[in-house]
Order: sequence, then structure tokens, then C-alpha cells
Amino acid sequence: MSVTAKKSTLSGVSVREAMRMEVIRLPADAPIHKAIRLLIKYKIGALLVTDEADVPTGVVSKSEIVAAYYASLPLDSPLEHIMARPPIFCRAEDSLESALETMRSTGVYRLFVCEGGREELTGVLAYPDIVGLLYGFCRNCEKSLVNRRKAQELDEGTTRLRVRDVMTPSVVSVPEHATLAEIMEALSVYRFGAMLILDAQAIPCGVVSKTDLILAYGRGFPLEETAGSILMSRRVVSCHQDEFVEDTIRKMVFSEVRRVFVHDGDPGEVKGVFSLSDAVRVRSGSCRACVASRI
Repeated sequence: MSVTAKKSTLSGVSVREAMRMEVIRLPADAPIHKAIRLLIKYKIGALLVTDEADVPTGVVSKSEIVAAYYASLPLDSPLEHIMARPPIFCRAEDSLESALETMRSTGVYRLFVCEGGREELTGVLAYPDIVGLLYGFCRNCEKSLVNRRKAQELDEGTTRLRVRDVMTPSVVSVPEHATLAEIMEALSVYRFGAMLILDAQAIPCGVVSKTDLILAYGRGFPLEETAGSILMSRRVVSCHQDEFVEDTIRKMVFSEVRRVFVHDGDPGEVKGVFSLSDAVRVRSGSCRACVASRI
């Protein structure tokens, strides 16, 4: 008996269609402060480290730099002392589904894309790139919220995904007087990219992300400094748990954030968090009209 394989929106889509062409790299002997500058400049989460022959040997992400900060390494320390190795590769012609499975199985958030040998790098693929591609599919779908609203009609027969269906239903926060070292410890334990900060009344007053921490590192802030002194964002981007996933992803794109905090009516009472990683790992769009949600 023949078996018909299920198809999803990603079926037949290659890595080439989602990847970014530019690969930011530095030699292994480059100092940490130079990596910080490039990560901030290009708004990326990691860069490639190469040896003397320009062959990829490792990866330095914000996580490695935060760890170096926690260990009080000098900013002129070479990247080879902190890099994660080796980088993980895929090919531009690989299916996006297989690339996602590689990311899942290896626990990484990005793959470096090559054409021939590993020296022939052509791009990088990360979760935000995949979300962007899938969001484009969703926007162009005849059942999308955008198209339905333009036509001033909503298909009540379509079960649409809401943030509460895909969010992480727990939030870890720290008080404004927590030290940077304490924030780093919490981020490491929970494997988060940012920490919600509460004021003296236990009301959310800001967010400290790994980006904020590497900036503080580059500016020479001591580990004993408090969260309140380095809050780069006093605005907590949030959404209601009943918002459609498609609307929330659009909010994240326009606000240039990778996560939003979720409430059920009172923005001061956060119930969960929704990130781009959640969108990739759990659902792609805002409805179950297709099986793109299989990813």
C-alpha cells in the first residue's frame, strides 16, 4: 500500500529562499570588543570565527560574550578563547525542513550556508529569517487576516491561532536592584535571551537583553551594577493573549524585538512570553488553513 506524505508550506522550499546572503566574520585573534561592535552594528546574534587561512573554526554569539563578561575577561581577549566550535553548516539547496531539523537536533539557532566546500560560504540561516519567510506566505494567503480585513470579512469557519496557543506560559523576572551578574545567572539557567525587570511595586518597568549586557560589557560596567542602571529599553513590548499570532509577529517586526510579553488584560500582570523561536518551533502563521503549522 502506498503512503502519501503530508505536505506543508515548507515542502519544496530551499534554504536559499530564506537565508541572508551576508556572513559577518572575524579572525580568531580578533578581540572581544570588535565582535561586540559588529554584533550591534549588524543587529545579528552571532558571527563566524575563522583561522589564518580564513577557514571557519568557530562561532561567537551573544551568549559566549555574556559568559566572557561574567568571567571578567578583558575586552581585548581573543575570540578563540571564548568561541563555540565547530560551526554547523547546511547547503543552499537543502530543504528548509531539513535545516530546521538540524537546528532542533543540535540545539543551535543558526546554520551557516555553503555551496561547495565549507570555505565557500554564501549565507546564514537563523530563526528570524524563517519566520520572515513564513510570515510572507501567511500574508499572501487568501485566508490571511490582512486580506480578510481589506475585504472587511473574516472567515468564522477558520480556526485562527492566538498567542495563548503558542506562547511560553511562564515568565521569570528579576527586581530592578538585581545585579548584572544575577541577571546573567538567571539567563543561563533558563536559557533566555532577555529578562523582565520589575520595579519596587513589582510592575514591569523594562527589559534587559543579551544585547544590553554586551553593550554594558563594552562600556566597562562592573558586574555589581544593577539592572536599573543599564536598562536600554524602558518600554516593555507586550500583547494580549487573545491577539492573533499573525498580528503579534507583525508587531515584533515593526518594533524590532524578538519577544513580546503576554498579558490577559492588565499589562502589569504578565502571563507568558512569545518569541520568534516560538513562532518557528510551534506555528508559522495565524490559522490552521494549511499545515504550515507542522513546523
